[in-house]
Amino acid sequence: MYLILKLVHVLAVIFFVGNITIGIFWKTIADQTKDPRVIAHTIASIMTGDRIFTIPAIFVLLIGGFGAAQIGGMSILSTGWILWGLILFIIAGICFGPVSRAQRELRDTASAGEASGTMDWTRYEQVSAQWNVFGMIATIAPLISVALMVLKPVLPAFHR
Repeated sequence: MYLILKLVHVLAVIFFVGNITIGIFWKTIADQTKDPRVIAHTIASIMTGDRIFTIPAIFVLLIGGFGAAQIGGMSILSTGWILWGLILFIIAGICFGPVSRAQRELRDTASAGEASGTMDWTRYEQVSAQWNVFGMIATIAPLISVALMVLKPVLPAFHR
């Protein structure tokens, strides 16, 4: 059962990390077009991808990870690489709120630009800068978490 839960955890991590990183790629490509229609469609698609892949993957990877740790006899709070990986995952989750709000505003700004024929590039770039900062944290934190899970370094933790 441990290996099954570990496999479920790893597959969910692949979906989670894969979707959050590919969203950055598609937004960059869309922004380069300077076409509000393409940008609005791309941002809306990223948001759909979050609903279909990223958010469900969060729950599946937590269930798989906690389950594997429990069955494997690993304490979450006293195993440093698990504890710090989880803390990084929580930090990424906290950043998802501002990322999500920025995505809605980016989509709406681009949609308004498409409808009116005049894009508010100043506003779009301001919100895009916020998306970039919080998105970078929300992407780098899970990548470091993956490294911790694979490398399993000795890190400080709570001891019983």
